[in-house]
Amino acid sequence: MKKILKSTLAIVAVFAVFTSCNNADKSSNSGALSSNNAEKVYVAPGEHDSHYAFISGGYSGNLTVYGLPSGRMFKEIPVFSQFPTNGYGYSEETKPMLETSYGFVPWDDSHHPDISQTKGKLDGRWVFINGNNTPRIARISLTTFETEEIIEVPNSAGNHSSSFITENTEYVVAGTRFSVPVPQKDMSIKDYKGNFKGALSFISVDPEHGHMDIKFQVLMPGFNYDLSHPGRGKSHGWFFFTTYNTEEANSLLEVNASQNDKDFIAAINWKKIEEYVNNGGGTMMPTEYAHNVYDDDTHTATSTMKKEVRVVNPTEVPGAVYLIPTPKSPHGCDVDPSGEYIVGNGKLSANLTVHSFTKMLDAIKNEKFAGEAYNIPILNFEDVLAGSVEQPGLGPLHTEFDGKGNAYTTFFISSEVVKWKLGTWEVIDRKPTYYSVGHLTIPGGNSAEPFGKYMFAMNKITKDRYLPTGPEMEHSAQLYDISGDKMELLLDFPTHGEPHYAAAIPAEIVKNNSRKIFKLSENEHPKKALSDADTKIVRDGKNVHVYMTMIRSHFSPDNIEGVKVGDKVFFHITNLEQDFDVPHGFAMIGARNAELLIAPGQTRTLTWEPQKVGVWPFYCTDFCSALHQEMQGYVRVSPANSDIELSWSLGE
Repeated sequence: MKKILKSTLAIVAVFAVFTSCNNADKSSNSGALSSNNAEKVYVAPGEHDSHYAFISGGYSGNLTVYGLPSGRMFKEIPVFSQFPTNGYGYSEETKPMLETSYGFVPWDDSHHPDISQTKGKLDGRWVFINGNNTPRIARISLTTFETEEIIEVPNSAGNHSSSFITENTEYVVAGTRFSVPVPQKDMSIKDYKGNFKGALSFISVDPEHGHMDIKFQVLMPGFNYDLSHPGRGKSHGWFFFTTYNTEEANSLLEVNASQNDKDFIAAINWKKIEEYVNNGGGTMMPTEYAHNVYDDDTHTATSTMKKEVRVVNPTEVPGAVYLIPTPKSPHGCDVDPSGEYIVGNGKLSANLTVHSFTKMLDAIKNEKFAGEAYNIPILNFEDVLAGSVEQPGLGPLHTEFDGKGNAYTTFFISSEVVKWKLGTWEVIDRKPTYYSVGHLTIPGGNSAEPFGKYMFAMNKITKDRYLPTGPEMEHSAQLYDISGDKMELLLDFPTHGEPHYAAAIPAEIVKNNSRKIFKLSENEHPKKALSDADTKIVRDGKNVHVYMTMIRSHFSPDNIEGVKVGDKVFFHITNLEQDFDVPHGFAMIGARNAELLIAPGQTRTLTWEPQKVGVWPFYCTDFCSALHQEMQGYVRVSPANSDIELSWSLGE
């Protein structure tokens, strides 16, 4: 009997084990990060991601390129910061990109990328991004994935409300965060109110080449202009900016800039101002700002200092500027794909407020004004209210749209993304984020035609999400599938610098236009050498110019003599490769700048000032072939009073 009982208990125990295992399997499959979700982000070896994501680098000053859904970082594009990885900002050709009216500024704080559009749709030609600290706007080519142009923004400080572009990339807009005296002058800070101004800059973009030029600046009251977006569809021709500190406080803003019950969304009819300017309106104001342009043919940037800019007083153009009251301390200013709804994300509001463009026009037509601020009409809040999302979360920051009638808003304090319905204002879904989410991005989510499959949220704090790396960790992004009724968390992935905003686009719009090489036949660099026969060394006083080539696996020349202490040596190096993804590097011992990474067919220049007598090596830094280690050379440096003549050789 005891044997039977033991056998029965054993069978029950085994059954229990199998049952618990099966239950465990079922439980794991139903989790937020189940194997099914893992499959959704898996990109097999050799396969490509379906989307590019261009994520701002914040205080890195750069732009990072990720793939979705994998979350893999493919590239960091240097924009406003020197970049030792490839010598951007160190090579003679790229140093001019970082010139400003303040001098050479090799750093910035990049916040908001935006992709060029045609008829309201992403066209994948360029990405624009702002430099927040030293006010600048950059244009990055999505053919070469390199920064092609940077324009400084005068009369501005804290270039935060940028860079956002109109439906046909007519303008990229840059709004100032910190109001300042315009023009700048020595005055008491306590006289801020009524004397400081905020500049909203409309920078025209050439439709063929993308070249930028400041068309006009609107000088606004001294509020803080936080974020902006253009009208689209029915509201094309308008631009909307959130403002805070309408109190015009200049100290302890966390208290003094939160006194008013409502701040404003500034509605700017740029079409009306454009017409006014085209007819000679506005005033040319003396100022200084740098305009830096990189040429793909010469592989060289030039910097031009401009001396004046056209400014417009909004009271000079009746009907061009209005103020819409919105719940206080708003951050995002977001326009839905139809152009009807303008979302003001009031950080200190219990509700999420949506304004109506149609009602705004009606209120303007019928002059339903609540008053004015500095002679700019203020509309009645109720007259332009489309609706409110009731108590959706705490601390709304930013909203984007999926093109299916839904909106998605980040809530910084309650650390979540909330999905709600346009028109009915009902909350449909909410998902937690980790932690303190800032912006979110839907591919095309701020265009007329979003691609509503993925959404990713960019979070500020990463603790306990990844392996610890000391007191500072990279920030975090979280990818969600939004193709169904409910958001589904798919992936966490780290992001470099401090991302604020990002722009994303289906890969098929961009990848086939990506440049593979620079053709040697099109190289117009004045110091190029297109074959070993072109190599030479020329002395011009104490300047020594080395015309050098590189190809797997040698430099030409690779032995140089006759250089002296006190000389300034310019290595003009051309990569003769005409094969995709075969760059070569160049590093010189004792160089005080950086190494160079030179793309196939490209010419780059490194400057070296030898300090010591001796024989000093240079070498290729990028592993290029089985004989990469053999890709090296020497420079003999003689005393300053030496009479040794310049000579060079290869294979002798």
